[in-house]
Amino acid sequence: MRAHIGDRIVIESLHLEIPPRIGVIVGVARPGGRPPYQVRWLSNGHVTLIIPGPDARIEPLPRPPEEAG
Repeated sequence: MRAHIGDRIVIESLHLEIPPRIGVIVGVARPGGRPPYQVRWLSNGHVTLIIPGPDARIEPLPRPPEEAG
């Protein structure tokens, strides 16, 4: 998994009645965009350090073509 600052992270719930957790990546600790990530959660504004599991996905922030490489 690789991410950049500004990307969204979505962590799916194992239960249908619980919505996914959605946050914005505000810090990337390792080169190349590898975890752990500092995430500001949209639901409460808290910032936490996470190592995403298999239930997580990254939604990249749209970037201009010259930066997307």
